[in-house]
Parts: sequence; C-alpha cells; structure tokens
Amino acid sequence: MKIKAKNDSAFIQYLLHLGDNALIMSHRNSEWCGHGPALEQDIALTNIALDQIGQARNFYQYAAVLINESSNEKQTEDSLAYLRDAWDFKNCLLVELPNGDWGQTILKQFLISAYQYYLYLELQNIQDEQLAAIAAKSVKELNYHLRWSADWVMRLGDGTSESKKRMTDAIDAVWSYTYELFEVAEYENILSVEMQCKIREAWIEKIKTVFGKATLAIPNSQWKQRGGKLGVHTEHLGYILAEMQFLQRAYPGSEW
Repeated sequence: MKIKAKNDSAFIQYLLHLGDNALIMSHRNSEWCGHGPALEQDIALTNIALDQIGQARNFYQYAAVLINESSNEKQTEDSLAYLRDAWDFKNCLLVELPNGDWGQTILKQFLISAYQYYLYLELQNIQDEQLAAIAAKSVKELNYHLRWSADWVMRLGDGTSESKKRMTDAIDAVWSYTYELFEVAEYENILSVEMQCKIREAWIEKIKTVFGKATLAIPNSQWKQRGGKLGVHTEHLGYILAEMQFLQRAYPGSEW
C-alpha cells in the first residue's frame, strides 16, 4: 500500500494520533496500579499500561525524527508527550474517559484493544518500513491485551447479576464513543477505504462474538460522540495532562 512522502504533515499527524491513543490509554490504566481487584489483575493491567507507553514512545520517536527533518523544530518524544496542549492531542475520546469501576475499565480496554489489533494487522503491511515494524511489534502485545480483556468481559457479563449490571451500565456509558474509531480523519488516508472497512468488519465481528458469550447486548443507539481526532476533547483530557505534564512544565528540561 502506498503512503505519502515521509515528511508529509498528514503522515506525521497520523503517527501522533496513534501515539496519543496509546499514551492516554496507558495513563488511564496506570491509575489502577495498586488498586486492582486482585494482585494478579493489578499486575496484568499495569503491564498492559507499560506496553502502551512503549508503543507511544515508538510512534513519538518516529514522528519527532520526521518533524525535525522537515522543519526547524527540534522535537523529541518527551516534548511531544509533555509540551503539547490538549487541542494538539489527536487521541479518540474513548481512551480519555474516566476509568469508572473495574467493569468500565475492562470494557474500554477490550473495545480499544480490538480496534488497535485489527488496525495494526493492516499497518504491518504498509510500505513504510518503520511504521510497519512498530505495528508488527505492537500486534504481539495487543494479542495478549485483547485476549485478557475479552476474557474479563465474558467473565463479568456472564457472571453474577451485579457484575452483569455493571457491564451493562458500562456499555451504556461508553458505546457512543466507539463510532469515532471508524470516522476517518484527513490524516488517516494512508489506509484505503477497503482497509478501513476490513478493520471495522473484523472489529464488529469480534465484539459480537465476545458479547454473545458474555450474554451482553450491543446497543441500538446511534448517538455518536466525536471530536478527539481533530483536537476537540472532553474536560477529562485536561486533567490527565495537568497531572502527566506538571513536572516537565514546572521544571523545563529536567531529566532523570
């Protein structure tokens, strides 16, 4: 599959979009560290957060190289993570939503992991070797993220009346944010329409399969939350960045 020249601004924006999704989801998951319902699951979600921040670093490092080659800016992975404002972030709204209870966290992780897994399967095959390599490494991690979160969705959905109610409530709370995953921004044109349809169809099929085993229903609501890919975010992202970026902004240039 062909992509635009490496210094094309749309391609750089796409790398930032991928990195922002991974970084913000990682931060949300890290909030569970030491607070998980059991030690094993606490460690599992913390490890997933570490995988996600590793993915974010790879995307930011590549974006920084391309930015520096095409302009007089001197960007690094740190400046892209810590010195951009909320309106510069292009993550989907889904990943910035509050964790809620364990059920809502698990559901968000499952929905985004399924999307990223099938997306990165396609990105492995693009002609840009660096992005393809990042995707190939990430797919191996996402295979675990998807299996782990799917198992929990089934366990909670087909568990007690209380766990089922919590999963149903979680679906009602976050489902409207899933539509944005498949609303293609201009900078996402490196994926063909056919590939976008393939990713969406695979995602839908995975959701149907897991929800079926979990005895959960897919909502009929067509209300769509959107804007994150274009830099229009919920208030939640501002609080995330205030916490995540404080040290670097308070003490510019500080290093370990």
